[in-house]
Amino acid sequence: MDKSPLSFHRPTVFNPFPQLIAAESTRHGGISQAPYQALNLGKNTGDDPANVQKNRHIFASALDFQPQQLAWSKQVHGAEIALVRHACAVEGYDALISNTPGVVLSVSVADCTPILVYDAKNRAVAAIHAGWRGTVAGIVYKTLEAMHLEFGTMGSDCYAWVGTCIDACSYEVGDDVAGQFGAEHKQFDESRGKFCVDLKKANADQLRAFGLPEAQLEISPWSTVLHNHRYFSHRLEKGITGRMNAVIGMR
Repeated sequence: MDKSPLSFHRPTVFNPFPQLIAAESTRHGGISQAPYQALNLGKNTGDDPANVQKNRHIFASALDFQPQQLAWSKQVHGAEIALVRHACAVEGYDALISNTPGVVLSVSVADCTPILVYDAKNRAVAAIHAGWRGTVAGIVYKTLEAMHLEFGTMGSDCYAWVGTCIDACSYEVGDDVAGQFGAEHKQFDESRGKFCVDLKKANADQLRAFGLPEAQLEISPWSTVLHNHRYFSHRLEKGITGRMNAVIGMR
């Protein structure tokens, strides 16, 4: 079992761009106590706000930026996209886009899928939070369309990370949810009498549909449920747990 103490993972797909801040946090390296141990970055949890604030400093310091550079939204599991010009806190958006150096976009997750995108030609970034509702609403594709309108983004110029979330085997859903996904993104488990949905594939396919080359796409091999020693899982921990952050920005 991997018990890495590292507080973050930097996707290798972004290695050609040293000027890029891009990472997702783990649950390691912070000061929060059970059940939020240890690097809880979620403000809307039952954790002591002072612990969350300290954890944000720890995480930002590990990536060599200041917490004051963060732009984030109070997410609503929708498909609205905000254009960000400066560090800020907004509400009602599940995707943020920017081409402002020094601004670090952030999304919060604990089973939903984080997606980070870098347009290397136009030097623009996106951070996306995709739960099942956002995935069905096409939030990833819509975000790339918004980047195209705002920055001229093309799929061939993009590099992307589909981050750690609940895995397909663990994500049992009812018929009402399963019915909104295509056959390629769900599988019926006879033993459990339930459909299981693959959020990673569903969101990666939206990147592919926009024209992002396979060599410029990386998908996390980890699961918030199967690797709960490393990541927070809202479902497995019955809602009483911390949150990870996925961040991206240009120095």
